[in-house]
Amino acid sequence: MNPIKRALVAGLTLIAVPAAVAVGDVAGAADRPGAHHASDSALVRAFASVNRDTPWKLTSKLKLDFPTFHTEGIAFAGDRVFLSAVEILAPTVKYPAPVDGYDRTPGKGIGHLFVMDRQGNLEQDIVLGEGDAYHPGGIDFDGENIWVPVAEYRPDSSAIIYRIDAKTLRVHKQFEVKDHFGGIVLDKTTGHLVGNTWGSRRFAEWNRKGKQLSTWPNTSYFIDYQDCQYVPAGKMLCGGVTNLPQTPSAGGPPATYELGGMAMIDLKSHRVLRELPFQQFSTAGHVATRNPLKLAVTGKELTMWAAPDNGEEGNGTEILTYRATLKQ
Repeated sequence: MNPIKRALVAGLTLIAVPAAVAVGDVAGAADRPGAHHASDSALVRAFASVNRDTPWKLTSKLKLDFPTFHTEGIAFAGDRVFLSAVEILAPTVKYPAPVDGYDRTPGKGIGHLFVMDRQGNLEQDIVLGEGDAYHPGGIDFDGENIWVPVAEYRPDSSAIIYRIDAKTLRVHKQFEVKDHFGGIVLDKTTGHLVGNTWGSRRFAEWNRKGKQLSTWPNTSYFIDYQDCQYVPAGKMLCGGVTNLPQTPSAGGPPATYELGGMAMIDLKSHRVLRELPFQQFSTAGHVATRNPLKLAVTGKELTMWAAPDNGEEGNGTEILTYRATLKQ
């Protein structure tokens, strides 16, 4: 075996990063991202103990050797890794003035849900979407199914909510909703689904048949949420990004920089419990929390998996692993 690669206990084969950063092992299969068990509530406590001064160490990279286009969400289910992505065939174009309630053309594209083994080998490419709905968003695993919203690539539009059996890979079109929803989780305390709209400005809650039960505004403007995960009990952890203008000497508003971060949200009270900036960058120069993101806690370590780079950028899409040591 190439000495720069090694298999982890959790099953991921990762490429070691340069310098003196060692590739560590995830201490036991029970702590794989996507495992749902009572100790997962430790993630709430772990996230509450880190802050903007917490040192995160990039421990490994996994390069994906197939076309990944623009990555969106990631989920881990047993021995499989799921990655959503959108392939743009014709980009959207802004209208001079709104047309039929839309601010831009629908564009054209293909929605992908890539199914990989833990070594990053592609097992299946599941194409999702219909008509103008071709943009998969952030995804999550509920212990049995992968939930994927596929929306039009424009705000105030529509989306299809899909459920994919993580074992058989059978695709179920669960329901359709009005508005662009770019992320979704299943709240196990209620059995309801929770999604966030374009820019995560609004949340909605549905039953499994698609009946909207409630909706509420996002009172935080820190970041736009891109990919979320359910956290027992009754919480949601999201990662995301916002583009902020530079100073005049650095190029002004056109020369934006990416502010990355994460947020823990209570699904009952709808409050943002904690927000945390994250400013480490990928091979292509994107902040790590830009799109696909999942976290897990193992003992005294908080681990984050991210895949911020598109397939045509930098070194292509890499699954990055960061670790932070938790304080006593």
